[in-house]
Amino acid sequence: MNNLTDATFSKEVLESKIPVVVDFWAPWCGPCKVMGPIFEELSKGYPATALKFAKLNVDENSQFPSKFGVMSIPTLIVFKNGKPADQFVGIQDKVQLKKKLDAIIK
Repeated sequence: MNNLTDATFSKEVLESKIPVVVDFWAPWCGPCKVMGPIFEELSKGYPATALKFAKLNVDENSQFPSKFGVMSIPTLIVFKNGKPADQFVGIQDKVQLKKKLDAIIK
């Protein structure tokens, strides 16, 4: 799992050949602390050649959260071909999120 910064975001996400799920989060955010382990567990269930998982701390990196309209955290945005393909705000159910991710990478 990659920890992104404003400096690495374009190369790691927008220029990626495979879909990338980005978790926009902050260390003080309670719901982010709940979503973190779910995100981590999901990341282990996909081959690195099918789907990439990355996290962006919104306190330390403000350029891309504002560019993509992230108003609440946690927010997960799935990027495909350099563009947002789907977005999930708040705590997500692991089973439902996995179904949605599976549909995106098919």
